[in-house]
Amino acid sequence: MDSFQQFEEKIARAIEVLKRVQAEKKALEHELDRAKSAAKERARDAEAHERELVALRREREEVRTRVEKLLEQIDALTKPDAPA
Repeated sequence: MDSFQQFEEKIARAIEVLKRVQAEKKALEHELDRAKSAAKERARDAEAHERELVALRREREEVRTRVEKLLEQIDALTKPDAPA
């Protein structure tokens, strides 16, 4: 086999390797885009859950305060020396 033919074969193999690497790169870029998109969605979900948690905690505190006031009123009404 002459050296030119060997050179052609090496070039052909290099081209095949390059094509394979380009296809793998494209697949990995696509996978990366999907992963970034999923991460953004999870971050949005986490933020929404955090806002909901804050709102629920605030509501719980408001309810606790209202219940304490009601209990104080009941306690005041049930004391033996409480005015009727």
